Amino acid sequence: MTLPEDVGRALHDADRLAVLHELHVLDTPPDIDFDRISRLAAAMFGAPFAQVSLVDADRQWYRACFGVEGLTQTSADISFCAHTIAVPDRSPLTITDMFGDERFRDNPFVTGWPGVRFYCGVPIMVRGQPIGTVCVLDDKVRDSVDPSLIQHLQDLAETTSSMLVLKDEARVRARTAAALMREEWRHALTLEAGKVGSWVWDIPASEITCNDTFRRVLGLADGGVVRVEDVAAAVAPAERKALTSKIINSLKTGVDFEAEVRALASGTWLSMRGRVYQRDGAGRAMVMMGVCIDISDSKQNAEHTKLLLRELNHRVKNTLAMIQSVARQTLRQNPDPQQFLEAFSGRLRTISDAHLLLADRDWSGVQLHEVVAAELGRDFAVETPRLSAGGKDVALPPDHALGLGLILHELTTNAHRFGAWSGDEGRVDLAWEIEDSPIRGLRMHWVESGGPVVSEPKELGLGVKLVKRGLAKVLDSNVELVFGADGVSAEIWLPLPPA
Repeated sequence: MTLPEDVGRALHDADRLAVLHELHVLDTPPDIDFDRISRLAAAMFGAPFAQVSLVDADRQWYRACFGVEGLTQTSADISFCAHTIAVPDRSPLTITDMFGDERFRDNPFVTGWPGVRFYCGVPIMVRGQPIGTVCVLDDKVRDSVDPSLIQHLQDLAETTSSMLVLKDEARVRARTAAALMREEWRHALTLEAGKVGSWVWDIPASEITCNDTFRRVLGLADGGVVRVEDVAAAVAPAERKALTSKIINSLKTGVDFEAEVRALASGTWLSMRGRVYQRDGAGRAMVMMGVCIDISDSKQNAEHTKLLLRELNHRVKNTLAMIQSVARQTLRQNPDPQQFLEAFSGRLRTISDAHLLLADRDWSGVQLHEVVAAELGRDFAVETPRLSAGGKDVALPPDHALGLGLILHELTTNAHRFGAWSGDEGRVDLAWEIEDSPIRGLRMHWVESGGPVVSEPKELGLGVKLVKRGLAKVLDSNVELVFGADGVSAEIWLPLPPA
């Protein structure tokens, strides 16, 4: 069937369709409230059928359909309600005999099931636009309709309109509430992940609303009301006065307050910040909000940095003194500039390498294998005809690592210049073990063989002095250097901290 031009224009009116689609109710589950309206309309008219329908540009959507099961939608081309919407003055549309109206006599709902002969419909108006109808239908012709019944039908249509608006507002509120809840959860999880306690202080009531993190870091009870006095009592006495003073100043001036305090129960360092967000007409502070952040790690890092700087200053002074002494003695032993440069550069490089390893580990110590590798190479553990080296790895304190590095450098340099490695056949065997008794320590053996015949020098050179005195800063350490006919050997002992 083809709809009249005026009906088609009404169905496609942009303003009407905009209102209809904003309600989001065309294809939604059944609603018992609309079922009640259709049932009441049928009862008032004594009719077998009644409907609450919404009509878009192409289809009629049944929100309630009394007297018919399973009918959900139909084409607007055969919709009685489409004609009701097109009535210019939005007045009811009543057809007492469908066969007597040329617009409907060929309608399949008239000629076929359910054989509609009578129709009375009233438009549902929302925001000034007709979006649907409340109507009653009968399979019998009626001579007339009591005006009071039409008025009741109009009342039902207005009630339906109000219900649609209220349901839409409820949906919007529910959607907004869900979005707010998701945002609150996101906010709460963010604060929890960041170890941030949040709080809101109702100043007149002296009560604080806070999250679980705030309670936990201050050692407050899990349940119950939190008062200002409880928070003050949870702060270490040393910082309590300063915190109170800063809060009072913020209440008076409106300036944000920030204070670092320790939790009394755990000793955890906290950064507390707050701001007045609401005042009354007289300017008195009503609400203050803020956060409480666990800064223990930052405090510990700052203290660690201070310790490192002090250690670095100490090490720099000692290192400069050591370099000065080594330079002076090297120059005394090697007055030739070229010889001095070669000898001093090697020793300076050893000191530098040891300091670099220590700096990479925040001066906490160096592994023994790293010290050995700095002088013998990374593959020192692979036995060759000229070298055998091995032993258990162990952590060395800074002074141990620096002193042992200098000793190994001098022994290695001497082996290349005068000892086992100065010829083609010599060999060095380096081994060490960790002794646990009577005290824990490292014992290292350096043995040269197969090189030139060796005799003890009449006057000790700087290299020998560095070997003997390299561990002078390590108490109870000892270095025995022997110039045997088969080659130089050294036995090194240094105590180690408890494992």
